[in-house]
Amino acid sequence: MSLLTEVLGKYDTPQKIKDMGVYPYFRPIESDQDTVVTIAGKRVLMFGSNSYLGLTNHPALKEASIKAIEKYGTGCAGSRFLNGTLDIHLELEERLAKLVNKPAALVYATGFTVNSGVIPCLTGREDYLIFDELDHASIIEGKRLSFSKTLKYKHNDMDALEKLLQKCDYDKVKVIVSDGVFSMEGDIALLPEMVVLSKKYNASIMIDEAHSLGVFGKTGAGICEHYNLSDDVDVIGGTFSKSLGTIGGFVAADESVINFLKHNSRTLIFSASITPASTGCVLAALDVMEHETWRKDALWANTERAKAGFLKAGFEIGPTQSPIIPLFIRDNMKTFAITHTLMDDGVFVNPVVSPAVPSEDSLLRYSLMATHTFDQVDESVEKIAKAARALGIIA
Repeated sequence: MSLLTEVLGKYDTPQKIKDMGVYPYFRPIESDQDTVVTIAGKRVLMFGSNSYLGLTNHPALKEASIKAIEKYGTGCAGSRFLNGTLDIHLELEERLAKLVNKPAALVYATGFTVNSGVIPCLTGREDYLIFDELDHASIIEGKRLSFSKTLKYKHNDMDALEKLLQKCDYDKVKVIVSDGVFSMEGDIALLPEMVVLSKKYNASIMIDEAHSLGVFGKTGAGICEHYNLSDDVDVIGGTFSKSLGTIGGFVAADESVINFLKHNSRTLIFSASITPASTGCVLAALDVMEHETWRKDALWANTERAKAGFLKAGFEIGPTQSPIIPLFIRDNMKTFAITHTLMDDGVFVNPVVSPAVPSEDSLLRYSLMATHTFDQVDESVEKIAKAARALGIIA
């Protein structure tokens, strides 16, 4: 046995959870990603998906993916920087820039590589990156790759943010980086207050619209559009793996920022391009989002129905303002136990435990799609409440 194997082999937490019969991860789905999925041959209601608009099975997206493969093949066999730029990549970038009201955009292979590749490029050694403590792991990874001075403020605490800005050199570049919608708690960034502070202290703002694209804003452009503050946000990022039904990501900004990223962002230059199928899929998804506006309305109707049901049942759901509803369990083992019980009862939810959150903040992450029916929502709330009462989580 090598030393590497010996050291890493000491990590046995998953094995212990498996031995208890409540291991909740890597559950293989045998069907398409829809409101109902098949797991181990059994019908299961899906309330753990990020497909907020319910587009993963949309005929237009499937057709566009197939046509893109027929024309361009299955992959680009290289990075955007060299041989991997297609005309449909450029078309998509134009569409995305227009959507989020920026002069230019740049498409990446994944949403994670947007944040991990863009953030390290924005600031130098004498500059500052400032983060919300609950920012997504991809943002944190981008911070770790930066040589800049990094500062962290208490979640959505604008007084704490201002105190950090006061410590920064006024004449150095300062970038405040935040999720638009926070992916576990479901609350949203206090962007109006952030904009006021950015102007007061000569700072810039980057917002990740991963969980807000398609969900917030008149056209579904996200939190920046929701607040009518797109012009006051310097850099807007996002992903295609939630509302847009496939995989990939983008960043949008002024031409000068995009030009710099094209020639310096390592996750763009040294990663293969987003596939033709995914590119065609996103173009079709943008069309659907524009024309089938009922989807956003249905998503919010489902969200309000579920929130009302959980509150009536006695759940603690925190300050969520989105289709992400955290059901606080506040105990790791009870979180695993209820997830297992619900799977047996035909409801898929995601457990969030330490170290992703402190054990006392462990929760079930319940998320909605536009294509859920009220009957499905009601059934899931009833089954989750039943399981929670049995475990003493709610009265």
